Amino acid sequence: MNGAHREPQPTADGPTPGRRRFLGYILAAPTLVAAAELLPAPPASAATADTATAAVPSADLTEIVDLNDLMTLATALTAGLITVQVNQDGTVSFALPRAEVGQGITTSTAMLIAEELDVPLEQVRITLADARPELVFNQLTGASNTTLATYTPVRVAAAIARARLLAAAATELGAAVDELAVEAGVITGPGGRNVAFGDLAVKAAAVRTQRVTADLKAPGQFTVIGTPRSRLDALDAVTGRKKFAMDLAVPGAAPTMVCRPPTLNGTVRSVANTAAVLAMPGVTDVTVIPTGVAVRARTFGQCIDAVRALKVSWRPGTAEGKSDQSVLKELEAAELPMGPPPLTPSVEAKFTFHFRGNSALETNCAIADVRPGSAEIWASLKSPIVAKQAIAAKLGLPLGAVTVHVIQGGGSFGRKLFFDAALEAVEISRKTGKPVKLMWHRADDTRQGRAHPMATSRVRIDHLGDAVLDYRQRHTSVSTDLGHGFGEIVTALAARLPVADLGFSETFFVLSQSMPYDFGTDSRLLNETDGGFNTGSMRNVYSPDVTCARELVIDKLASKTGKDPYRFRRAFLKDERTRAVLDKVASAGRWGRAMPSGTAQGIALHSEYHSVSAVLVEIDCRPETVNRPIRDGVTGPRVTRAVCAVDVGLTVNPRGLEAQMMGCLMDGIAQTLTSSLHLRDGYFLEASWDNYFYTRQWNTPPELEIFVMPTSTGTPGGAGELGVAASMAAVACAYGRATGTMPTAFPINHGTLSFVPMPTVPPIPQSPTDGLDHAH
Repeated sequence: MNGAHREPQPTADGPTPGRRRFLGYILAAPTLVAAAELLPAPPASAATADTATAAVPSADLTEIVDLNDLMTLATALTAGLITVQVNQDGTVSFALPRAEVGQGITTSTAMLIAEELDVPLEQVRITLADARPELVFNQLTGASNTTLATYTPVRVAAAIARARLLAAAATELGAAVDELAVEAGVITGPGGRNVAFGDLAVKAAAVRTQRVTADLKAPGQFTVIGTPRSRLDALDAVTGRKKFAMDLAVPGAAPTMVCRPPTLNGTVRSVANTAAVLAMPGVTDVTVIPTGVAVRARTFGQCIDAVRALKVSWRPGTAEGKSDQSVLKELEAAELPMGPPPLTPSVEAKFTFHFRGNSALETNCAIADVRPGSAEIWASLKSPIVAKQAIAAKLGLPLGAVTVHVIQGGGSFGRKLFFDAALEAVEISRKTGKPVKLMWHRADDTRQGRAHPMATSRVRIDHLGDAVLDYRQRHTSVSTDLGHGFGEIVTALAARLPVADLGFSETFFVLSQSMPYDFGTDSRLLNETDGGFNTGSMRNVYSPDVTCARELVIDKLASKTGKDPYRFRRAFLKDERTRAVLDKVASAGRWGRAMPSGTAQGIALHSEYHSVSAVLVEIDCRPETVNRPIRDGVTGPRVTRAVCAVDVGLTVNPRGLEAQMMGCLMDGIAQTLTSSLHLRDGYFLEASWDNYFYTRQWNTPPELEIFVMPTSTGTPGGAGELGVAASMAAVACAYGRATGTMPTAFPINHGTLSFVPMPTVPPIPQSPTDGLDHAH
């Protein structure tokens, strides 16, 4: 039975934020507009800042300040530019400076506003803000930061608007403010006289900007925050009315696709049949761009036919001739030394994690209309300011001449931090002089898109009896491209932190990797190599691999010392929050129950960004399960049960959090069992979902329980990526216990190629004709 459980929440006497009175502004506007002013404390103490020249970063740095703290500090500097507006029809508008890609942040943001304003949730209108360069770092979506960064400023702006409405109502009703009551967007005074928010929207407006104060509600007063709410866009999503970039009817924007090289990042040498392709039905334009040959036509079907018909000579790409084996040798050569040999007993293991794709439901796409002196772009973008700056530079236009609209996206997992489709669309529109609606084919996304880099991780734990003396981990990875906005934040703020002169990736690693166990001396280092691949910070970035390796070696040490894996972990945990989630999954999952041979349980932990999660899974590795027939696929083991417990401090929308954890679990199962890209001769063999094996129905758990733990800190922690690492690690540990052999390469079926690779010329397959047996 699948289920979600919300543990009893604290009463009004429970945890509360330390500060509830804030400064803000009523802005000069025709109707009521309010904004917050935040004066954040620095992310680290003065003593910490004094250690910024340390040669080696402290592994416990995340207990002082982590990546999310850094991002939240950066966003607070421009929080006053984000406004809540009350409209004359009683609705409340908020332009969210983040990208909604299915994670539910439009709903959770609306809940914050509804809470502080006492307005029905249905009357809150959340849109996505166009690129606003003045927001600087406040328009970057990533690292599970949206709710952390916006939780206070959004509430403050709403609370200021509420106070202003009350003041206007007091005048309107001839009563003192403390005699008024607010409910569902209506203010009621003595004798039952009332006035609606909409009727006060103009009266409460300001003719000049005013600085004011406002008090936030205490947690005991919450009626919206912490209650399970369905997504505001759910009906539109399931009925097909939700608008994504490819659904927009931009005048003149015609379907456009690109013929891409047979190897990663190859470039065009020549095109032999441009005239013949231009003569094909519906084709309006054929033009060479830096990434291939673009084709514009009346329909996408005509684009596909034209792309397949092109005869292109290509120059070599940046990964020419490379394979899984050659990259693995590069990683071995780049691995940092583990340090001196241990003087006490130790356990050690090395793990390999192959390339993986982002696999978002919506492929890369963008609309662009470039005209003399201006450009307008529509796309799902997580770093729209950087995109706007790059597009303006590419076109030689002033920043104000470029408009970038952020559109809701159908999935991301880090993919939409990059804006390569927008840059391509701009280039094609510029060269053709016409608006274009560019869509990548699924094969383009898999073979030429962003991939999670191949990596290795070596772990050594030194111990003396039951005492752990030293934990060391050396994570070596193909270079992760962080050139999408994170680097600018690091450059601006990390100088105040004890990270010495580490680069972007190493700083990201240090600030994102926490250690929930008290394992004595702790040394975790990252080294990266080979920048020839299109990589990206896929969901949870380094954590799934790093945590999976750690948890497997913990299981190995527990086995060596004759300890139960759950009890062993519990004995070394640093805090009660982490202990509580571990105990919850152990209890709910009946840890240690008798199971048939070939099946087993696995348990694992992960902590990050002020949040903790634990996952227990049961896996079936018996031959009758592993070998059941699946068309063109390696069936492999099946996770039959999963129990997840999550503590994010304060949960804004428990239902949304449950959905996030379900998605995290599916990611974890995929990365352990089935999901990878095979590199051969400079290109990935996979070309679509029918041979890129993300978690399928046949290996999802029939039984799933998710426990949302009680509020423990009074403020939200990171949630969007939290469950991936623990899920991947729990599945890996369960597999090791079921088979009696610890897995060391992931996904475990990577060595078996279960499909016939599609050709690279033409670069995309023919469209299916039956729609049933193929999923190109």
